[in-house]
Amino acid sequence: MKIIARDIPPRAAWALEQAGIHPLLARLYAARGVTAKDDLDDGLARLLPPAGLQGIKDAARLLADAIARDQRLCIVADYDCDGATACAVAVRGLRLLGARHVDYLVPDRVVDGYGLTPPIARRVQERGADLLITVDNGIASCEGVAQAKALGLSVLVTDHHLPGAELPQADAIVNPNQPGCTFESKSIAGVGVMFYVLLALRSELRARGVFDTSNQPKLDPLLPLVALGTVADVVRLDANNRRLVAQGLKRIRAGQMPPGIAALLRVAGRQPPLATTFDFGFALGPRINAAGRLADMTLGIECLLTDDTARADHLAQQLDAINRERREIEGGMREQAQLLAENLFEDGEEPPPAISVFDPDFHEGVVGIVASRIKDRLHRPTFVFAASGAPGKEHELKGSGRSIPGFHLRDALDLVAKRHPGVLLRFGGHAMAAGCTVPEDRFEEFEQALAQVAREWLDAATLTRKLETDGPLAPEYRRADLVDTLHREVWGQGFAPPTFSEEVQVLSQRLVGEARNHLSIKLIHQGQPVDAIWFGRTEQLPARVLLAFRLDVNEWKGERKVQFLVEGAEVK
Repeated sequence: MKIIARDIPPRAAWALEQAGIHPLLARLYAARGVTAKDDLDDGLARLLPPAGLQGIKDAARLLADAIARDQRLCIVADYDCDGATACAVAVRGLRLLGARHVDYLVPDRVVDGYGLTPPIARRVQERGADLLITVDNGIASCEGVAQAKALGLSVLVTDHHLPGAELPQADAIVNPNQPGCTFESKSIAGVGVMFYVLLALRSELRARGVFDTSNQPKLDPLLPLVALGTVADVVRLDANNRRLVAQGLKRIRAGQMPPGIAALLRVAGRQPPLATTFDFGFALGPRINAAGRLADMTLGIECLLTDDTARADHLAQQLDAINRERREIEGGMREQAQLLAENLFEDGEEPPPAISVFDPDFHEGVVGIVASRIKDRLHRPTFVFAASGAPGKEHELKGSGRSIPGFHLRDALDLVAKRHPGVLLRFGGHAMAAGCTVPEDRFEEFEQALAQVAREWLDAATLTRKLETDGPLAPEYRRADLVDTLHREVWGQGFAPPTFSEEVQVLSQRLVGEARNHLSIKLIHQGQPVDAIWFGRTEQLPARVLLAFRLDVNEWKGERKVQFLVEGAEVK
């Protein structure tokens, strides 16, 4: 591992300080590209206007016409947290804006696979729908959209994934990544796209005289859902996404949220006034995702839709139990996948430039999480495959991949598909995460083909794990109140949480935890003793070491002390 301190533009840091920003925050913001205090304004008025999204006016007219005709609307969701929150935002928002018949359908991960397929389109038509609306999927569903149109349905696609060579022939498409769309926030999540569609629909209904500014429904109660889905989908937190997340967090901290979010916070042992982006990514998101991985995402969506507190609590407890089961399955799979990955190279050798592993006993609902763990451990683009459980698809393998900076996973799959026709039955995704299906008898061909692309695209520098930090931490900033201030800010993908690095003296270290797989460290930082913990680390550290760490507060018997959460080490 190579620990690298971020550049901190002095002029930007100084300007932020002069504008009244705390010196530590000014330094952190400047290192993340913030140049003026105005960039930190998270007011709703600073959101990018909906009109910038190509196709959004057509979408608004389509929905307004459907509401005027009292038509039946059916949302086709995705089975992850972004899809679940997008579905909840769509159902709640459309009902707020006057739609009386709003239904939803979420594909089964195993039986249906991803996206709007022809069988899903038929099921929507059988439910009596007039208008089919996709959320967080659909941009690659050419056959599914064609089937829906053939059945007489109108189709609105809302998505944020990268399109293929052909766009579906829908009545309207809203996706910032479709050709010709100039919307600046290409990283907006699926839930954010749907929220924008609702803003445009409300504007269209105002233009038609259905509402005016004094009596129009408020859509800001949907922002906690938008914030949750945005963080959980690990999209880049550009300025627009940060504003959406900040607005959602403000409402949650003020106690203004759907009962389902409150129930999920309770079951995770979190307090709404102290809610953070970390809670979205590591407490709420995994519990909702667990339903789509092991059970039925309807549970997650219903938890987010209900206004009954008792029902929300019951559903949150179910989701918590499923998530515990998910963790158990993941633990066994992770160990086996790690063994398979390590068998690909000899001790002392570098791992291959890309990792692909498969085991007949793997659970397809957990392959993405396991791929992420292997990728983090070996710093290689990684795919983990499981046998498909769908009827008639027993000889297909479904894989989920996670990548490293510098390797665009979906583009790599596209090149594999072109070079090896038939080796990929289906694929899609983003730069850092993607999914694909391969015939079982061509798995080795896929493995070698992906590794070949990685050999061509990646060099030694890219294959070396780099951990960017914010450099040394001045001892006067090692305070519990300042840590609380840092935690309240919006951090995430592309706007990394503060991580500091410094050479420290290690006084003592011991293994702790039930499995004795965490390293508890006592160290000297800037001449003063500090406690630190490195989760998942079992190897001992030398007496002096360059550590990368985040800040946390440990509470014990009413005393609050700053501790370091170690992220990595570089031995000089």
